[in-house]
Amino acid sequence: MEDLSGLLQKNLLGIQNRIRAACTRADRAPESVTLICVTKYARLEWVSELIKLGCRDLAESRTQQLEERSELFPSDLHWHFIGPLQRNKVRKTIQHSHLIHSVDSEKLLKTIDRVAGESGLKPRVLIEVNLSGEANKKGFQKTELQQLWPSLCQTSHVQISGLMTMAPHVDDPEAARPVFRELSVLRDTLQKTSPASIKLQDLSMGMSGDYEVGIEEGATLIRVGSALFDGLDSLTGN
Repeated sequence: MEDLSGLLQKNLLGIQNRIRAACTRADRAPESVTLICVTKYARLEWVSELIKLGCRDLAESRTQQLEERSELFPSDLHWHFIGPLQRNKVRKTIQHSHLIHSVDSEKLLKTIDRVAGESGLKPRVLIEVNLSGEANKKGFQKTELQQLWPSLCQTSHVQISGLMTMAPHVDDPEAARPVFRELSVLRDTLQKTSPASIKLQDLSMGMSGDYEVGIEEGATLIRVGSALFDGLDSLTGN
């Protein structure tokens, strides 16, 4: 019977192999894609094993857990914030985040910019875009983002590093392709009208069920959780 470390390593290697294969199909270097391990439902011992296996980019969706875990584990890790961010949680979140993926409104961006100025920080953020049209998903609508883009670019303390989206939750990963492709095109369009100081180098798109399609359509950041921890609950008897 496999132990925790062995099963986690097996899952991680499987994902890494699929990343390399997707990069080969897209004629990309595997180094152009960062695997972000989504640890929001992971037990502390799982996270510890992941770190031992060399994972350096991890993600949380709640500010309190982000704060607790970023202080518990080594300081050289990159912690990503991927959940809905309340404006009253901005100050703590930017103190512990390598990158915030979920800036979903102009008010939130302006709040982050103001608090960053007060804190002497230069947080990196991604603009979340709702391209699936689903009412339960957050993010800017495409036309809304295009209209607001000149205003969003007028931040003094925030570095806008790219875009993020979530595809519809369906069984067929191919259903995500049009959404991911649209985000890539939108990024290129916005880059043409952006100030020279804004480099939209990152596209955060693709999760456990569709990250290979995300890579094929240009993702630089993929957010993988359930595929990484598959089978670990039964291993621990729960």
